[in-house]
Amino acid sequence: MVVTALKEPASLATRRTLRVKTGRRDSQTRAAILFLVPASIGFLAFFAWPTLRGLYLSFTDYNLLRAPTFIGLDNYIAIAADPVFWNSLKVTLEYVVINVGVQTVAALALAVLMQRFTRSMVVRGVIMLPYLIANVIVALVWFWLADYNLGLINAALDNFGLGKIGFFGNEDLAMGTIAMVNVWRHLGYTALLLFAGLQAIPRDVYEAAEVDGAGEWRVFRSVTLPLLRPVLAFVLVVTVVGSFQIFDTIAVTTGGGPIDATRAINYYIYQRAFERLDFGYASALAVILMILLAAIALVQNKLLRANESDLER
Repeated sequence: MVVTALKEPASLATRRTLRVKTGRRDSQTRAAILFLVPASIGFLAFFAWPTLRGLYLSFTDYNLLRAPTFIGLDNYIAIAADPVFWNSLKVTLEYVVINVGVQTVAALALAVLMQRFTRSMVVRGVIMLPYLIANVIVALVWFWLADYNLGLINAALDNFGLGKIGFFGNEDLAMGTIAMVNVWRHLGYTALLLFAGLQAIPRDVYEAAEVDGAGEWRVFRSVTLPLLRPVLAFVLVVTVVGSFQIFDTIAVTTGGGPIDATRAINYYIYQRAFERLDFGYASALAVILMILLAAIALVQNKLLRANESDLER
């Protein structure tokens, strides 16, 4: 009886403690679910459902005027034989190479210069300013500046005797010009990302390299670049994926011309859907673009070892 009398209070206390812990855990779970509900609704409404709907429409003939008709793989077979699709893919790749190459190199140089010569918040704010302007406004401003007849850039070139240049009207220059406009807008943002990566590299690593007698270029190549690799990988993935989605600058400046020279794949999807009302075909193009971007991001992450840092070795 004595043993029982001693054990019962302990057992009751334990059960009470467990009830309190369980009740607290249940309360935290309910709060977590409550916070997740709005995000889940947004994800289902704006990502999951449109993705599933688009995937379904890609197997249909659908033009908004009648119900979708299931046609199997006909849209994908037609895309494989569509010369406009292959040209839009080539044009997009051309834009991606120019935009990513120039933007990454220029942003890295700017980030290194900021780290070496200034860490002023004012300078960072000025560098970031173009990114705060809407893409459409940026495209309009540069379109007017580079206008063949009235643009200030061509007026300056003419005054210096260099002659006028049709930046957006020449099929050999149009896509490069669009890429430079977007490089100008995104350069500051990319540079600040890389600058943050440079700030995370420990100073003692540089001091050890200096003690070993390494020069500036050797330090940059053997210390800075390897330790900056995770941030560079992130920047490259984001920039490449963003570049494949180029649309507004083209819509404002060239409308896909001249002679399809700037008809990128995203703009081609828009034209098939909203100009020709061929939503089934446009959905198939969008699915192909989604698969292409997922594959590129996967390969980039794998090759660049984005989740690993050389600092941990």
